[in-house]
Amino acid sequence: MTSIKHYLQFKDLDASECAYVFERAAFIKRKFKAVEKYQPFADPDRTLAMIFEKASTRTRVSFEAGMYQMGGSVVHLTTGDSQLGRAEPIEDSARVISRMVDLVMIRTYEQSKIEAFAAHSRVPVINGLTNEFHPCQILADIFTFIEHRGSIKGKVVAWVGDGNNMANTWLQAAEMLGFTVHVSTPGGYEVDPVLAGIQDRGCYKVFKDPREACAGADLVTTDVWTSMGFEAENEARRKAFAQWCVDEAMMRAARPDALFMHCLPAHRGEEVSAEVIDGPQSVVWDEAENRMHAQKALMEYLLLGRLA
Repeated sequence: MTSIKHYLQFKDLDASECAYVFERAAFIKRKFKAVEKYQPFADPDRTLAMIFEKASTRTRVSFEAGMYQMGGSVVHLTTGDSQLGRAEPIEDSARVISRMVDLVMIRTYEQSKIEAFAAHSRVPVINGLTNEFHPCQILADIFTFIEHRGSIKGKVVAWVGDGNNMANTWLQAAEMLGFTVHVSTPGGYEVDPVLAGIQDRGCYKVFKDPREACAGADLVTTDVWTSMGFEAENEARRKAFAQWCVDEAMMRAARPDALFMHCLPAHRGEEVSAEVIDGPQSVVWDEAENRMHAQKALMEYLLLGRLA
């Protein structure tokens, strides 16, 4: 059996592979905007299995629409539809499902689940989100930055909020692609470089004051204060994060041409003000759409490799 390429963390692609995926995403997006058919998965028909243990809007729509647009087919499974990790070991589910499809996307809780599935899969596995990482989102975010501002190398990204799966993935991207992340989180919610899986701690700087983290940033980005799976901590987090709302003052501290991003869903008045997310520096809608284009390019690469 030939070697299988999975995408379980951002660093599963190297810098050259990321550059190729961004180039292909731009090509595929141009086709989409011109309403030109591009279906590399039509002959032979390729099938994507999507497995959801966590709820989803953008992940499901972007992968499902993207796969159909590329000429493939989709099988959608939720926890109630499958035996994944419930009445059947994850390893056995992987052995069976991967014999019937060409590609698997999983959105789940622990990273260990998707790692176990991938270790026993005969086809590429994509991380649609875990508690630890969200690589497809950051792939789309960086593609969006490139569209608007060019290369992200040497730039500064300000991360304001929770040291969560998004923050971990931003650190991996920074280490690989040569930019710096300014991180500001409340005490007790810091990023863990060991969990993030980075070797070069020079790829990020920590700030107690979120406005200082935004100073000179080319991109300011955040996420909800309470991620899925942590709802029991909601009230405690609301108090702890009260000063970590990205507002107009923070955006003024950033570069004049700085962009604002949010992976959505957003809670206006909590992690971001309405004036920022609905303002002229916000590119969140381009960012959301680009989940589909970046993921189409990723799926193409994992299934077909580099195309001439």
